[in-house]
Amino acid sequence: MKSELRKQVLQEMKSIPQKQKMAMDQALTERFLNHPFYKEAKVIATYLSFPHEFQTQELIKRMLKDGKKVLIPKTYPKGRMEFVVYDPKQLAKTSFGLLEPQGDLEVVEPSQIDLIHVPGLAFTREGYRIGYGGGYYDRYLEHFAGHTMSTIYPCQVQEFNSENHDIPVQEVLTYEGNL
Repeated sequence: MKSELRKQVLQEMKSIPQKQKMAMDQALTERFLNHPFYKEAKVIATYLSFPHEFQTQELIKRMLKDGKKVLIPKTYPKGRMEFVVYDPKQLAKTSFGLLEPQGDLEVVEPSQIDLIHVPGLAFTREGYRIGYGGGYYDRYLEHFAGHTMSTIYPCQVQEFNSENHDIPVQEVLTYEGNL
């Protein structure tokens, strides 16, 4: 069931016309930056996006300009993940084709993070999510006490049953304009 839904949503995300996608990314970036969670946060973890996802480059630029400390994930075998300080000079491509931090990294403890911008493929209205299947975020969020927020396209809002280990995202910002 999950794998079917993953495939379906991924297909839909990949078929969004570029112009429409850029408009949605822009609107979602503004909503994120205007959110109280963001305004209060000093240390924010986000991610480096795949081409089909909400694009985080602009968001990262704006966060740095606002004087926020920006973190990105570093993943390890067995579903372990840490957040490290974003430094564009330390990025290298992984086997997934994603950029990931390499080298001497500054790891930030979960207790120091105010807000995590959580990626995913499908989300319920209650904030439950289906990711890419690695379980990294579910494991990390289990022990995270700060705020969580996601930015998604309308096609990513889906109905599915959550599982016991699933941790919902507190705030899911969905694009709501007309295109």
